[in-house]
Amino acid sequence: MRRKGALLAGVAVAAVLGGAGVAAVGLNGRGGTAGPTAPPVPATAEITRGDLVDTKSVSGRLTYAGEHEVKAEVSGTVTAVPDEGTVIRRGRSLLKVDRKPLTLMYGSLPLYRTLNLGVDDGPDVEQLERNLKALGYGDDMTVDDDFTYATHAAVKEWQEDRGLPETGSVDAAQVLFVNGPVRVAEASVRVGDKVRPGAAVLKLTGTRRVVQVDLDTDDQELARKGASVTVELPGGREAKGEITFVGTVASVPQGGEEGGDENPTIDVEITLGKGGAGRLDQAPVTVEMESERVENVLSVPVEALLALREGGFGVEVVEGGRTRLVPVETGAYGGGRVEISGEGLAEGMKVGVPST
Repeated sequence: MRRKGALLAGVAVAAVLGGAGVAAVGLNGRGGTAGPTAPPVPATAEITRGDLVDTKSVSGRLTYAGEHEVKAEVSGTVTAVPDEGTVIRRGRSLLKVDRKPLTLMYGSLPLYRTLNLGVDDGPDVEQLERNLKALGYGDDMTVDDDFTYATHAAVKEWQEDRGLPETGSVDAAQVLFVNGPVRVAEASVRVGDKVRPGAAVLKLTGTRRVVQVDLDTDDQELARKGASVTVELPGGREAKGEITFVGTVASVPQGGEEGGDENPTIDVEITLGKGGAGRLDQAPVTVEMESERVENVLSVPVEALLALREGGFGVEVVEGGRTRLVPVETGAYGGGRVEISGEGLAEGMKVGVPST
């Protein structure tokens, strides 16, 4: 949306003179009484007052938030791997190598060291103890940053139930900490595959569905965190959403090259309202993003504008079966309407529009 000069004039003339076949009209010098060349009014539309919003459609994809890759921590043979789309929660196996499970636990801190008796106090110890408690281990254990004998005993009990060597020591080959339940987006290995430390085995995402948009940097003003958007899903159904993340680093689209024809993009993430995606899992979507808004203005359909011989535009006001031509100043436009101002114009008045 923008204040119009030549651009709006071109749009309006094309819409009114070309699309509707209406000739230019002129004032008769009395400030608003229709001249003899004024065309008849076949139909009317109402002057309304409200916000005028201009939007732009961009492509996006329905997906899941928080994708990250899991790499093997040990060498061996894959003996179990989950199906793609499986949701895994605390205490469950992400996969098994040589029948030894990698268990999911909740937490924001990665397991960067081995935890056992004698380790320095730290928040990673407390994170492990909190998970052991949640899984039903360590009745005598206090959840704090101290790895005590009670912690050691709880770990051994957990290891026995998981089919792991009962060492009382926990490392990254046994546990992966993430912030919550995860969904398996892709399995990079199959049962029977050989793996070694550092090999990619799984791609995980969170369970929250989002719309991801790779937004051209030329359109980055469209993306404002907290702004509302409309998402058109496959089949034509629409869902409301909110922009919850706007990236600050531009990147070249996959397959493009720096200095090539592809424009760089920024990541934009949109969270849908509850139930907004229905039963859809992943799908291409179209996002209507608000480019600009003007508030509390009078507006009419663009096709209500008449090009005046004297220059500028007017609208044909219809009152009591009679018509009069009123010159107007045009402003912003959006959604097929244009902002107008002119002498004597008010909300609820009728103006002429071409017949459809």
